[in-house]
Amino acid sequence: MLEERLNNDLKDAMKAKDALRLSCIRMVMADIKNAHIAKQKELVDDDIIDILQRQVKQHHDSIDGFKKGNRPELAKKEEEELKIIRGYLPQQLSEGQVAEIIKQAMEESGITQKKEMGKLMAFIMPKVKGRADGKLVSRIVGESLK
Repeated sequence: MLEERLNNDLKDAMKAKDALRLSCIRMVMADIKNAHIAKQKELVDDDIIDILQRQVKQHHDSIDGFKKGNRPELAKKEEEELKIIRGYLPQQLSEGQVAEIIKQAMEESGITQKKEMGKLMAFIMPKVKGRADGKLVSRIVGESLK
């Protein structure tokens, strides 16, 4: 479904002569094709979401680098591409929603010690996959554990 949506949006961007959207979607489609070749099987939406999340992280790193290098025009372009990519990701959870999921996971798993943070993260991440940033989840888990 997601790959089909990307293909349709690629065609629309070509018709509209939207160079930024076109190049951004082409970049995503190239990553999808590379992953398809590497896995030698059809990709499902979860696989594509992983690719999109990886690209979001790369764009964040690029934006930071361009801002540190005093290149605001390149940072702005990366931010615009980031908005396009985020449009294909599921609706992101708020900090409060993430905290509630973490609270429920702590009750279900019985984990309350900070030394078991890794186990709790492994329990939580599948529940928030594609809908919350790992850094945010990690910070809230760290604050929630004793």
